[in-house]
Amino acid sequence: MKTPFAISALLLLCVSISRAEIIPASFDLEAIRDPGTLEIEVLQDWKPAAKVKDVRQKLIEITVCEWWPGQKVRLPVTLCAPDSGKGPCENMIVANMGLAPKAALPTGALLKLLVERKVGVVLVGMGTIDAMEPAGKLHLGMQEHLLKTKDARYTPAWIWGMSDMRALTAAITEKEVFRPVKVLATGGSKRGVGAAICGIHDERFTAILPVVAPMLGNPGGAYVRGSALHEEVAANEAFLAQLPPGPNPLGLPDTAREALLEREQRRIDQAITRERAVEAGWTKDEMLAMNDAAWDACRIASHLDRVRARGLEFFYHVGTNDNVCPALRSLGEKHPDFPLYILPGGQHGGPRTSGFTLQTPSRPEADENLHAFACHHFFGDRGLPSAPELHIESKGGGAALKISVTLKEGVRP
Repeated sequence: MKTPFAISALLLLCVSISRAEIIPASFDLEAIRDPGTLEIEVLQDWKPAAKVKDVRQKLIEITVCEWWPGQKVRLPVTLCAPDSGKGPCENMIVANMGLAPKAALPTGALLKLLVERKVGVVLVGMGTIDAMEPAGKLHLGMQEHLLKTKDARYTPAWIWGMSDMRALTAAITEKEVFRPVKVLATGGSKRGVGAAICGIHDERFTAILPVVAPMLGNPGGAYVRGSALHEEVAANEAFLAQLPPGPNPLGLPDTAREALLEREQRRIDQAITRERAVEAGWTKDEMLAMNDAAWDACRIASHLDRVRARGLEFFYHVGTNDNVCPALRSLGEKHPDFPLYILPGGQHGGPRTSGFTLQTPSRPEADENLHAFACHHFFGDRGLPSAPELHIESKGGGAALKISVTLKEGVRP
């Protein structure tokens, strides 16, 4: 007769064996920092920026990695710095641009920091995997290799993080222009995922400010589509069923249905479906494990002790109505001192044709927070606000709540 201990041990062993089939994403920092594998192609050498005084730019293309044998991923990178004669940049920001191989100029807070505070800015091309070269094929190869190997290296989060880290490696080959002491990574959505990975895994990055990127939960539903969250999927399908093409009774744009369907297809293109996983011989436990493993590398809540011990500074900017940033309540319960800004009613970015009206990344607060956080991190201009005290009082037998927020004396929100 098996004892309870023996049964428990056997169950744990079975679970461990099942989950062990999924290989977590990892990053070879020595390879990431090797400039010899960048294969830099200069598309435009240093020249004055076309529309901004006292700023120069260089456009290059780099090899991010050989994702699988025979498939290199190459992306454009725009290097932006103050005019020569002003010394190398000790403070740098790694952010993003489009995938087109043409020099990009930073805007908003990034441009202000470049012009007024002489912060170097590195912009690396980033997009959805289906749009990256070879366009229409790269995501198919990624899916095939993930299904075959069960290695979370073959996921969007992994390549987005690699892109930012390799862009920094490329920038610091320009030793007369960039000699970083402090490096901040930022971006929204997929670009926020990349920024988070930089801060978590590469100690060259001293700060991150991800926008609409996950901190605790998994973004956008199950990575293995159809393997979990069945009630949520059913609710989405029911919503679309009552949303006809063209004019609709919900007050959404006539284009909303088509735009939402296209958005879901883009998510499918960057994930895998339950049907394909079953065909590849995956078990249910492996599918559920991959739902987490696909995003483990970027969810900072799983790495807080390590990054805080290293001294990483971080601040997140998210919205309440965005399923890419789920588990906000759980985050507050587990980590009440987590530094973030939450936009009430804030939605994810995306085409306005889908009906999104309060897009968190494009609100002025996002740019203001980036500027304030960068000035804090680079120059000590101000401190980070501490977590406020919340006082909640029930009114009318629970029909209403009175919430009071108290900030410590001297705190500047």
